[in-house]
Amino acid sequence: MHGHRHPFPDPKSTPVLLDVTRLVELRWTGRQLNGIDRVCVAYARHFADVARAVVQHRGVIRVIGAGASRHLFNLLVQGGSSTRTRIAGHLAAALAAPLRPQPGSLYLNVTHTDFDLPAHGQWIARHALRPIYLVHDLIPVLHPEYCRPHAVARHEGRVTAALTQGSGIIVATHAVARDLHDHAARHSLPEPPIVVAPLAGADLKPNDAHAASTEDYFLCVGTIESRKNHQHLLRVWQRIHARRGPATPRLVIVGRWGWGSEDFRSALQASGMAGGLISILDDCDDVGLASLMAGARAMLMPSLAEGFGLPMAEALTLGTPVIASDLPCFREVGQGIPCLLDPHDVTSWARRIEALDLAAARRQRRVDALHGYCPPRWDDHFATITPWLAAIVGTSPIVPAPSRHRFNVEP
Repeated sequence: MHGHRHPFPDPKSTPVLLDVTRLVELRWTGRQLNGIDRVCVAYARHFADVARAVVQHRGVIRVIGAGASRHLFNLLVQGGSSTRTRIAGHLAAALAAPLRPQPGSLYLNVTHTDFDLPAHGQWIARHALRPIYLVHDLIPVLHPEYCRPHAVARHEGRVTAALTQGSGIIVATHAVARDLHDHAARHSLPEPPIVVAPLAGADLKPNDAHAASTEDYFLCVGTIESRKNHQHLLRVWQRIHARRGPATPRLVIVGRWGWGSEDFRSALQASGMAGGLISILDDCDDVGLASLMAGARAMLMPSLAEGFGLPMAEALTLGTPVIASDLPCFREVGQGIPCLLDPHDVTSWARRIEALDLAAARRQRRVDALHGYCPPRWDDHFATITPWLAAIVGTSPIVPAPSRHRFNVEP
């Protein structure tokens, strides 16, 4: 648990419906959590005692009873090797007797899950719910070149749905709030109440043996996709290697291969650095990630677009220096501590990385510590949204107009 919780609202007066569709899929496949998954785990943990679980599948939406929800939340938060079997058995029984949502209930969707579908809007309207959406970013809308066309269309639908049918929207940075405001203005869309509540990173605890290691490397964490700009790091490493040869530091990249990564994969293989100066870890648990972060000379984040940047908060919490792109959200999350550079400037990145030798990295850690980084905490996040949700409960629910499309959905 993240400290003392103050669950809200009172389930006797305003039920809370928490969408856990993405977490069910995550535990079913057994993959490692990414940033959005961590957010859903934090919400499931915080609201476990008062919320009812919601599961969606192709427009069919089910609300699970109180006892079954608490058990499901526990399964989803804890995870483990037998989770898939336990979820299958539990959901089979729970979904056989779904609840009918109480009008006025707060519906929380913090994972971008399917709220662009017309069937979802119909369900919200039919039960007069108060939907609250956490919009992590507008990257597919503002930077479609970094995303699949289908993902762009889906996210445009999500943003429109959040603005038009949402009773409120949660964002993690003022940068995303500005993006939402500008998007609503450009498209003449309504703008529901928006609250800025920073997200907390994972509670990473390094392995002492690894933290004491003398291995020397820089670290980059995030899905390997075009907007994360790994190609830039490859060019930086080629520049450094041309000058320093065998004295070139190692680069460790932690992340799954994603869409638009083919050019980087090909260039990395052609460079001759794969598996040597540059290594890829596509499956890393939290203990391993914490140790890698704590032991790195610096965390490198050359992203071209971000909504928050949890690895930055996690690295700074562990005292690891950060070199990152000069993006609005990184200025907020970094609190003035990271070195922020143009994500296209190979020369500046190479110089900064070369200058940060082991002794300089140790000095940088001491300098950063003097700045006193204040890591975002989940307690603070929920303390921010609690009074905001209370204000929304005190208003009339926003009920969108019924869709003209007809779907065969369960009530």
